[in-house]
Amino acid sequence: MKPTVIDLFAGVGGLSLGFEKAGFDVVLANEYDESIAEAYKLNHQSTHMIVGDITKLSLEETFSPYCGKIDVVIGGPPCQGFSQKGQRKTIHDERNFLFKYYVMVVDLVRPRYFVMENVPNLLTAEGGFFKKEIVELFNSMGYSLNAGVLNAADYGVPQNRKRAVIIGKRDGSAPQLPKPSDKRTTIWDAIEDLAFLESGEGAESQEYRLPPQSSYARQLRGESTVLHNHVATRHSDIALERLRMIPPNSGKEMLPKEHLTKSIYSGTWTRMGKDEVSVTITTRFDTPSSGKFTHPYLDRAITVREAARIQSFPDDFVFTGNKGSQMRQVGNAVPPLLAQAIATVIMNDMEGVVIND
Repeated sequence: MKPTVIDLFAGVGGLSLGFEKAGFDVVLANEYDESIAEAYKLNHQSTHMIVGDITKLSLEETFSPYCGKIDVVIGGPPCQGFSQKGQRKTIHDERNFLFKYYVMVVDLVRPRYFVMENVPNLLTAEGGFFKKEIVELFNSMGYSLNAGVLNAADYGVPQNRKRAVIIGKRDGSAPQLPKPSDKRTTIWDAIEDLAFLESGEGAESQEYRLPPQSSYARQLRGESTVLHNHVATRHSDIALERLRMIPPNSGKEMLPKEHLTKSIYSGTWTRMGKDEVSVTITTRFDTPSSGKFTHPYLDRAITVREAARIQSFPDDFVFTGNKGSQMRQVGNAVPPLLAQAIATVIMNDMEGVVIND
């Protein structure tokens, strides 16, 4: 029988997928965005999804039946109260109320382990005061903790994406965070085999045109015979004019003054380098002005499938709903390969496996 998991603030289920790949059974998930929850249900058909705002649920009614039956609670509750300058950051800040719901579920369910992921500032704000409060809170509930910042690029994901990860264990020493692998994956490893679409081309379902060109692409393609979500944004004429002026490995420095736009984003109008690791995939990767999301060679931003590859989602994972929802599904997810590395250290701890340095 597989160890059991509850996924809170689940999104499309990047964390869930990583735990499933490591041998866990995700029995229950909660997500408030209906379109994202629908995509979760399509891709995790054995998981019971509760669609709704966790603050409106009866926690006792919803979660207490799982007390003593769940091995791990996972999730990334939004914590915003520690990010405002000039104020003491505290877990008691009213803007951290969603974090408190995560804690209440852990307290109700009493899993043997929990995993919380969040922005790196969670651990460093106010000289670690916020982290200290979290440690004290969970210690009082009987959990020991290990915490640190992990970069997805250190676990085979072709993307620099740093996340704070806290692993807790009840009645025992919490497992160490996963050690980085020596595997480095590039953007081109991830997307080279996907159809070379021009602006506005593509379809939600199409045939593959090329065989996989790297072991990473081969791994993500698996047994999939249909290429999903590979649709290029239809850019404006002025955007296409700008993109045509930018050669590979270049950016806005190639544009004449009249084409320079004001943007708060770094990497705006800059091509991704094929032999590089990507910047963090956000929810606006379809726009060249919103970051370094322009294809290494083609005059367009990356597609949902290309972004999903860079996030380490397999090709048989299908994103549904309108384009905005699909971009939120991909951009807000925990990379499944990173999630799998975290899940594996917990599985090893459960099975008493000792990993030598």
